[in-house]
Amino acid sequence: MNTNKAGSDAALIFGISRHRLTTDGEGVTTLVAFSGCPLRCKYCLNKASWEPDKGRLYTPETLFEEVKIDQLYFLATKGGITFGGGEPLLQVEFIKEFRELCGSQWHLLAETSLNVPFENVKTLDAVLDGYIVDIKDMNPEIYKAYTGKDNALVLSNLQWLLQHGDPNRIMVRVPHIPDFNMDDDVERSKERLEKMGVTSIDEFQYIIR
Repeated sequence: MNTNKAGSDAALIFGISRHRLTTDGEGVTTLVAFSGCPLRCKYCLNKASWEPDKGRLYTPETLFEEVKIDQLYFLATKGGITFGGGEPLLQVEFIKEFRELCGSQWHLLAETSLNVPFENVKTLDAVLDGYIVDIKDMNPEIYKAYTGKDNALVLSNLQWLLQHGDPNRIMVRVPHIPDFNMDDDVERSKERLEKMGVTSIDEFQYIIR
């Protein structure tokens, strides 16, 4: 499932950000940003993830050796690693192998669009502790205009996660996107998410750079 040519145990990572406090989940976290994304969002902040030659090649072992320096912080604060990108759920084998290395005490989260094959979600659900889902907008027309993709996979994957685990492990981000959605659209997205069973919603304003 890893699309990099270097092998199933390696992935391109274009950013590692340490000592993030309550930004990407509970406690102190390290954000690991993978290259590769199925979306082409108009205001993407991480366009480096679109370029296959950006980043450094890591194996799960080399990543673990680099990030384990903060293990004491992770254990003391119930923190750990947040995989982002790009789209981390494209890196199924890498994340599975990393979990075997770090053990069960680190919290592993994915900041994801969920616009990935269902098998990826199902496989990694046994590995991850939680999700930060960037939903963009629940309206399929707005979603496609902004991302260039359909959101049917997003909604079906989210519904499956809600039905097969604790909904409290899922935080859904609903942005106000200039020129793409209005306040009423955001409210409709929130209402629909709540009806699906989402218990944690982060509503925020995109800042265009």
